[in-house]
Amino acid sequence: MPNYAECHRDLDSYISARVPVICMRTIEQQRALRLVRTAATHARRGNMPFWIYTRATGLRDLRTNAPLMDDRSLTGAMEYAAGQFTARPNATLVLVEPDDLDADTPLTRHIAELARLADTNMGSIILITDSPVWSGLQRLGMSLQLEPPDADEMYATLSAFLDDHRGHIPIAWGEQDIRRASEFLVGVTEGEAINLMATVAAKGSVDEGDVLVLAQSKDRIFNDLTGLQKVPLKAADYAVGGLSNLRDWLRRRGRLLQADLRATDLRPPRGVLLVGVPGCGKSLSAKAIAAQWQLPLYRLDMGSIHGKYLGESEGRFREALETADRVAPCVLWIDEIEKGLAGAGDGTGVPQRIIGQFLFWLQESQSRSFVVATANDVRSLPPELLRKGRFDELFFVDLPDAQDREEIIGIYYRRYLKADPDPEQLARLVDLSEGFAGSDIEAALHDVGAEVYLGGGTENLRPAFVLDTFANTVPLSRNNPEQIEEIRAWGRERAVPAGRFTATTAQGPAAPARRIVFLDD
Repeated sequence: MPNYAECHRDLDSYISARVPVICMRTIEQQRALRLVRTAATHARRGNMPFWIYTRATGLRDLRTNAPLMDDRSLTGAMEYAAGQFTARPNATLVLVEPDDLDADTPLTRHIAELARLADTNMGSIILITDSPVWSGLQRLGMSLQLEPPDADEMYATLSAFLDDHRGHIPIAWGEQDIRRASEFLVGVTEGEAINLMATVAAKGSVDEGDVLVLAQSKDRIFNDLTGLQKVPLKAADYAVGGLSNLRDWLRRRGRLLQADLRATDLRPPRGVLLVGVPGCGKSLSAKAIAAQWQLPLYRLDMGSIHGKYLGESEGRFREALETADRVAPCVLWIDEIEKGLAGAGDGTGVPQRIIGQFLFWLQESQSRSFVVATANDVRSLPPELLRKGRFDELFFVDLPDAQDREEIIGIYYRRYLKADPDPEQLARLVDLSEGFAGSDIEAALHDVGAEVYLGGGTENLRPAFVLDTFANTVPLSRNNPEQIEEIRAWGRERAVPAGRFTATTAQGPAAPARRIVFLDD
């Protein structure tokens, strides 16, 4: 049952039961008032008085909106209600967003005393607020939480908006397009959804491509993202060399992320864990995924969530995950995840509690937040994070082979030198870059591009300079061969290769490498 229908049922029951205090927590004031008005206008409550107080309008009759007094202060409204509660049975007072409800203050004690007075004559007080309510007041009655619209409620909202505009502007959306847009907008309020739709329709039409435009525009309403950093995407982020196996897998999962899964038991894709050699494109892949899927990219900095007070780190991490749910659909990039989740022997217990929060969120969240987590030192990750079912897949990003290096060299050659490499020169660069990571190739060609700029153009560039730059570049695989080989040995046996599968020679019997399986293989 949708949350709005549940709240309507509960509110109707509480009013019928004459509960002295009804606390309604919500960030959607207008939607909450519509709920209260629906309950108040029920036929069997025609003789029950309902009053509403807001700071802007003072005390008014809820049904007729007629003012009841000239004094617009909360104190004046409560004094009026106190007199009415004594004289009239079954009266209800609705207080909208009164200040300082979360603590033991003179105001909360005054409201509590007024509720006790109302209870003597079957009266009720309904509090509509987006803040917590002091426990001494809350325990006098019942509470309910009005969440933002779910997918079905959002579908009804978008359908009503589009129906109002049919005949005035061209609308190319069918039912499936509205369903997709409804899934994308889960997490925003009803008013925010209408604002986004109005912005889309303001250009004079609603086109099929506007479904993704709506998803991209959603994150603009979240100006202060707790724990998350919005990462701007550039055209260069589309270009990733190699990693063909990972790219094929992502093409398939991208369709699933945007599909309407309500008629199935499937959940949206959860994400991938990319482990492997530093500098081989793990972080770049997160940007490429967001660019390819046309979704906003947010980076969760695991180092920034740790606080010095007890429970502060866990609170920040929980807020960051809740924010990711609200801005979905999105790509959530967690770079070097081992730095935030390592420390099983930590005496404070903070890493273990953060791991527990993260695993629960991965398992239970139904939002379309696709996690791209990267790790260099996979040995420090907790084993429960690596089991199948946490992430959709665990990929190992290895040093690029000759074919991948040729593709990567071509990408960065064109980026920094604004030209295509000569085929003979390209073949020599591929040989010279044996053992290079993608970042090593980029750094070498960046140096060549800088020389081209300083030298006045590619016509003044000596071909030997490019070869010498590659020959003089010492990659990490030669600086620290033991560490790199240890990482590669782990990944070959425990993860799906992100690039094309290649057989490797090893001493003794080699464990079979994992391979991703598609249904049409």
